[in-house]
Amino acid sequence: MNRRMLTKEDEDAVGEEIEVRREDQDKINKFSRLHQRELSIEEALSTKNKEKEEFDDITSELELADEDDIVPYKVGDSFFHVQLPQAQEMLAISTAKIEEEISDLEDKLSTIRGEMTQLKVELYARFGRTINLET
Repeated sequence: MNRRMLTKEDEDAVGEEIEVRREDQDKINKFSRLHQRELSIEEALSTKNKEKEEFDDITSELELADEDDIVPYKVGDSFFHVQLPQAQEMLAISTAKIEEEISDLEDKLSTIRGEMTQLKVELYARFGRTINLET
């Protein structure tokens, strides 16, 4: 049987019971909500980055086409045949829009992570090793 030996600090931490005040519980709950939002935004950001990569690939492909070509352009679930310059213009607009969305998501993620860091500082200061906020 493999037993983990407790250090003196571990024993001291277990021996001390720290009362969880209402404000502490509110901070813990807020941290949890922020963490869930962080995961959701990370997933959305990943999806948007993949879309941007696809737009970049399409832009590269269209550079190889002739000016007079008519190309299929997807809008929603339908494809429309448009002149190459029009397709490139619409693609540029879509790319700019997705870049803006990516920037907004990154800003939100940065704000959330800043709040989480502040809550970690406050909660670890209060509870020390008796709380685990690692995500």
